[in-house]
Amino acid sequence: MEAGRAELTLRARRRAAGGLGLAAALSAACATHGGGKPPTGPVRLGHVTAQVRSEYIRRSAVWQPIQIASLDLKLGPQGKGAFEPGQHLTCDYVEPEGPPSGNTPKFQCDLGGGDVVKIKYGKHNHEVFSEVAASRLYWALGFGADHMYPVEVTCRNCPIEPWYWRSERKVDLTTFELASVERKFPGEGIESPGHDGWIWPELDRVDERAGGAPRAHRDALKLLTAIIQDSDNKESNQRLSCLPEGVVRDEAGNESCTKPFMLVQDLGLSFGKSTTLNSNKLGLGAWSGQSVWRDPRQCVANLKKSRTATLSDPRIGEAGRKFLAGLLAQLSDTQVHDIFAVARFDRLDEKIHTAEGERSVTIDDWVQAFKKKRDEVASVRCPP
Repeated sequence: MEAGRAELTLRARRRAAGGLGLAAALSAACATHGGGKPPTGPVRLGHVTAQVRSEYIRRSAVWQPIQIASLDLKLGPQGKGAFEPGQHLTCDYVEPEGPPSGNTPKFQCDLGGGDVVKIKYGKHNHEVFSEVAASRLYWALGFGADHMYPVEVTCRNCPIEPWYWRSERKVDLTTFELASVERKFPGEGIESPGHDGWIWPELDRVDERAGGAPRAHRDALKLLTAIIQDSDNKESNQRLSCLPEGVVRDEAGNESCTKPFMLVQDLGLSFGKSTTLNSNKLGLGAWSGQSVWRDPRQCVANLKKSRTATLSDPRIGEAGRKFLAGLLAQLSDTQVHDIFAVARFDRLDEKIHTAEGERSVTIDDWVQAFKKKRDEVASVRCPP
């Protein structure tokens, strides 16, 4: 009994120490507002000091409990702003303020009333497919990612080709049969000058004693990233956020966060094979040919370092392996099928050679490849 009380007291002290650390950082931020300058206004989560950012990372979660068996993976995340699979959208083209980011066809479009969304489009733009599947998987397992919905889009006043020829003449209506639309993961972005997001080594600075994610959750996220071969894991493809219920605003307008959360915001380069130049994209042949483990005895996951990578070949502890294996095991065959079906992987026109001859890749082929990788996760035992 006394040992139990001592443990509770120790936990309380640790929580208090973590809270004091954040309070001190916020106090310093209010005093200096960054760089030693006098305050010019309320402290906002969108512009915090490096010290405050570091403290939020230390206290961040990376996973939320979710009832996996109850989820409809074909519909995906529901609520305000959600779209039905294959829903037809009509929107007005939004002129970009500067050069577009990334390397894949996309544009901004107004659905009405200032509801501006990012549209990715095109049959040869593999992110239209892969990002829907990857984001559904992360959502289903309780990890954070922006919500992607497969849609058909008619754009009013779009350039003839809004990505490659955006300076050319515009046309009244252009329809993109294969497209995806993005809705941001719920929360308030936590940003600091000089940081576009977070790099994977910063995940190791999260401190469970301060209320942050345990190592098991962090290792599970690393392993999942390796499984889907998300090689383009540069800083800007991850985001530090504050969950909606954790945003606190005082009477002076200062903002703070009690529930920081680290998530992956771009999963477009996935379900293929990681390469140095990020050149091998979505494909069953590439993805199924990659083992989950580079070294199964030491539980080093297989994720080749690309030129943009901040995560490669992560070493996974047993608690993280077991945690992810338990989550993956809860996915039913129907749910796994829906991940690839809703993402329209059967529209990729990929061929495979079998004993009966050449045929098109089916959704069932992707399901079997996924289940094989799930078995690889379950079949090993890792060092602590």
